[in-house]
Amino acid sequence: MTSESKASVLIEALPYLQAFRGSTFLIKMGGSAMDDPELVRKVMRDIVFLEVAGINPVVVHGGGKAISKAMAEAGLEAKFIGGLRVTTPEAISIVEKTLSSTINPGLVDMIRDFGGKAVGVPGTDVFIGERIKGKDENGEMQDIGRVGQVVGCQREKMKEALDANIVPVVSPLATELGTGKPLNVNADLAAAALAKDLRASKLIYLSDVPGLMQDPSKPETLIPSINPAKADELMKDGTISGGMIPKINSALDALNNGVDKVHFIDGRRAHSLLLEIFTQSGIGTEITK
Repeated sequence: MTSESKASVLIEALPYLQAFRGSTFLIKMGGSAMDDPELVRKVMRDIVFLEVAGINPVVVHGGGKAISKAMAEAGLEAKFIGGLRVTTPEAISIVEKTLSSTINPGLVDMIRDFGGKAVGVPGTDVFIGERIKGKDENGEMQDIGRVGQVVGCQREKMKEALDANIVPVVSPLATELGTGKPLNVNADLAAAALAKDLRASKLIYLSDVPGLMQDPSKPETLIPSINPAKADELMKDGTISGGMIPKINSALDALNNGVDKVHFIDGRRAHSLLLEIFTQSGIGTEITK
């Protein structure tokens, strides 16, 4: 790349840097990108770039495969009902340890390695949850243990970190309403709940797909931008299906409650965050009113 080309890249980013300065971006990390240390490092470097540019990034991370591995090492079988991990009392301690003692500190350390400021925040200090049941293949509701849905957020620790220009890195755990015990919660839905509570400008999902596609088997059918009405239409006609439906519904709910835009981008692509945010064309799908 020539010096002129490098300058052009910076100039292309300028209006976005000006527009987003002081904004809060909620970034949900998940999928197989979480299993590739080099990809994770690149995402953390992007987050430090956002921080230096005057944007307030908040990270909510998943950890599915790492949890399954830790459970297997402990002799516990990973079992799912209706896409939800059955979380026994024995399993919840492993979930907590894996998220709060391994994954979360690792992400915080990477941000610090790149010169950023970050703090690990247990989800139990942020999310308030209620237990839910899972629907089995016969359509019957089953007890799935210590699994919940987020019904509220406590923003004190978030506000403390953001006011000090520190990146909060949050695990997908909640404190059960009434008992104070930990619950395993869906990281996608937790991220949407926190984005609403913080009135984030953007909610960005990093996952294993390029974005929303007319044909999921053909990346070239990527839909760059849609509105909520079109997203509803794609769910009704089956273009959006399976595990994407609750994610899209949570995104639409966030848009109706103060979030300006929701982005779905491929976390497997290096520097996907910067390419989506600071270029005219972007690389994924944005949903905007």
